[in-house]
Amino acid sequence: MKAVAYLQPGELARADALLDVELPIPEPGPDDLRVRIAAVSVNPVDTKVRRSRAPAEGRPEVLGWDAVGIIDAVGADVRGHAVGDRVFYAGALDRPGSNAQYHLVDARIVGRAPASLSDAEAAALPLTAITAWELLFDRLGVAKDGGEGQSLLVIGGAGGVGSILIQLARRLTRLTVIATASRPETQAWCRELGAHHVIDHAAAFAPQLAAIGLAQVSMVASLTQTDRHWAAIVEAAMPQGRIALIDDPAQPLDVMPLKRKSLSLHWELMFTRSLFRTPDMAAQGALLDEVAALVDAGVLRTTVTQTLRPISAGTVRQAHALIESGQARGKITIAGWE
Repeated sequence: MKAVAYLQPGELARADALLDVELPIPEPGPDDLRVRIAAVSVNPVDTKVRRSRAPAEGRPEVLGWDAVGIIDAVGADVRGHAVGDRVFYAGALDRPGSNAQYHLVDARIVGRAPASLSDAEAAALPLTAITAWELLFDRLGVAKDGGEGQSLLVIGGAGGVGSILIQLARRLTRLTVIATASRPETQAWCRELGAHHVIDHAAAFAPQLAAIGLAQVSMVASLTQTDRHWAAIVEAAMPQGRIALIDDPAQPLDVMPLKRKSLSLHWELMFTRSLFRTPDMAAQGALLDEVAALVDAGVLRTTVTQTLRPISAGTVRQAHALIESGQARGKITIAGWE
């Protein structure tokens, strides 16, 4: 089968940073689905792993987590999925990735793909939808249709996770949603997705919040450059507020300032359930089924802003470059095979 892989970690400028390779078609284990891949998307985690994780000796490392495709084979212990089903999912950090014609995935973290979306449109959603959903409802503890009188500051609102988090918070809760974005086009994108207010993360938060009538916010979702914004985040959070983050701060965070305000700090990594095979691992499959239903009902929308074709080392490299530029808005997907 065709796949896109690398043999040595490194920067994208290397000629061999990403390669077209031929690999054997994998055989599913008892809990696996084998999916014939139709479309994928690229996330910041793809670029981080490509730069830092060395493949096993002599084995090409295939990246990719978001995927949409048709089930081609099912493991002996799988229930609730069948050959021919169209599915979407975000994969697992410790298994080969989805940038391949056939991919194995644990059936528990797979949902039915939204019927109203194309493969390229649906591929934009799984990883960011899971991350945003778990951050909002599991980590920050907001109840569906809850949050009346409370506010959420989303730092990096125009990125992949921010683009779905704004929608979830606006459509499924009563929170006042404030997003940050620094360029006119990304500010407009956040408003289009439903943010009540948009402020500029390149400027001080406090005066901008004051200008929209908020002295402080109930909770903060920091999705990028948390170390750069840390002092402003702590200042913006109201006493007994909650802070959640998903990025990898370049500098250590000083948590002592949280004590005076009794602020709580929450990490979100959507791969935790699959990495540790947690008892509630199947919650991710159920979550994706719910996201698909909300999309098909017109409550949520895809966050794809650009689709490349076909899936190859060249298009994956192009998507990685866009992600690493820091200028990406929404999600970049790649669809089809030559």
